[in-house]
Amino acid sequence: MTKLTIIANIIAHEDSIELVKSELVKLIDVTRAEEGCINYDLHQDNDNPAHFTFYENWQSRKLWQNHMQNQHLAEYMTATQGHVASFTLNEMAQIA
Repeated sequence: MTKLTIIANIIAHEDSIELVKSELVKLIDVTRAEEGCINYDLHQDNDNPAHFTFYENWQSRKLWQNHMQNQHLAEYMTATQGHVASFTLNEMAQIA
């Protein structure tokens, strides 16, 4: 198995920062308990509080894909619909 690193950037609308943040925080404990999750760390930009980043490591891409199909992510998407200005996700491989 090859470890997969995920960098997910979420930019909330300025008037939705606290809503998006609270919904992101709800994902942490349930995701950390999932099979294959090595770490699932949420960060907030010091200069732009609307910018959140998840730094995640998974034992494999398959286990991360299982995570992406979970109900708690669907609930997050519903709760934040219309409140997120942009979302980018990068699948990364560690090289050093």
